[in-house]
Amino acid sequence: MKILLVNKFFFMKGGAETVFFQEREMLARSGATIIDFSMQHEKNIESAFSDYFVSNVDYHDGKKSLLGSVKTAINFIHNSEACEKLTALITKERPAIVHFHNIYHQLTPSIIKVAKSLGCKTVLTAHDTKIACPSYTMYRDGHTCEACLKGSVWNAFKYRCQEGSLFKSALLSLEATYQSLAKNYQAVDVIVSPSEFLANIIRQKLPHNRIEVVVNGIDEHVERNGVKDGRYILYLGRLSVEKGVATLAEAYQRSKQEMPLKVVGDGPLYNELVANYDNIDFLGFQSGDTLHTLIKECSAVIVPSECYENCSMSVIEAMAYGKPIIGANIGGIPEQVREGVEGRLFESGNPDSLAQVMDDFVQHPELVVEFGNRARHRLENKYSLARHENTLMHLYQELLSEK
Repeated sequence: MKILLVNKFFFMKGGAETVFFQEREMLARSGATIIDFSMQHEKNIESAFSDYFVSNVDYHDGKKSLLGSVKTAINFIHNSEACEKLTALITKERPAIVHFHNIYHQLTPSIIKVAKSLGCKTVLTAHDTKIACPSYTMYRDGHTCEACLKGSVWNAFKYRCQEGSLFKSALLSLEATYQSLAKNYQAVDVIVSPSEFLANIIRQKLPHNRIEVVVNGIDEHVERNGVKDGRYILYLGRLSVEKGVATLAEAYQRSKQEMPLKVVGDGPLYNELVANYDNIDFLGFQSGDTLHTLIKECSAVIVPSECYENCSMSVIEAMAYGKPIIGANIGGIPEQVREGVEGRLFESGNPDSLAQVMDDFVQHPELVVEFGNRARHRLENKYSLARHENTLMHLYQELLSEK
């Protein structure tokens, strides 16, 4: 089976890329022939198909001329180079399936119709709420926002959702309007959602599309030697407002602080948090063995998000090592973590609620093992990479069997 995988970044950049490269390796091991399509970048890993990659597009370059800005705006909505190069690649390689991941803005959803017109079956994995929200996050002014889901996408312009800029926000609204008129998303055969929560959001925007829930997975065969209860709580992720890390820091001050809090990650709030909270251990960005050891030895992983999480990889990574999760009751998190089963849930954005849950957890150390064992069991039965592979391959076979 030939499968063409499409993602605008061909290096490890975020959660979407984690899933993308994991699936790429998984499908190659299963015997599929993998074809790549992406954007040129100095950080890209090697690919035999890099000659077909689209020219690098940097929408954060503030030095563009007026003419350059107009051209960039057009490419932001419909990238003709991406359409032409994908046409050439599909014509040469003839894949049976084209699976799109993170394609917005740089590659644009226009390429969906290119693949369809050339006879390919098409799949799009929704890694975020972009289909419903022009600015991706459904988060504005410190709270979740459904203005564009319930009403016009021009609410993004009205509320200046992109960095407070009228021009950038107008461009996002214009792009969303174009996608609606062009019906590019409607052309895809199947939209894959990693959570039922996100699937329900997409259904409100695309009621006639086929949408299948295929949860994210992780290799269940992780090295578990050295797993122990080191009596500390661990946060992994971006240090930004929507991730709830400021609420976590405040909750920790209101708690009895009987267990250390270690924070792994970087982001716009890093310097402010380090300056204001000297009783929290800020470790910055970590990876590899150091990161794995931190997870192995923690008492629990905390996911305090205040935006609509989809299918959190932090939760799944904790489960892989048999660690409980303290999670915000928002988005897809309650689908992963059941209250009192794999961990504890608290009211998103409420530091008192979080402080109480942390204190309750600390006062019952037996829950580390009890919740942790259940978390590992849930991984094996729902969030394992093997289960993810089987579900995705079954979906591919279904598509290919259709006339």
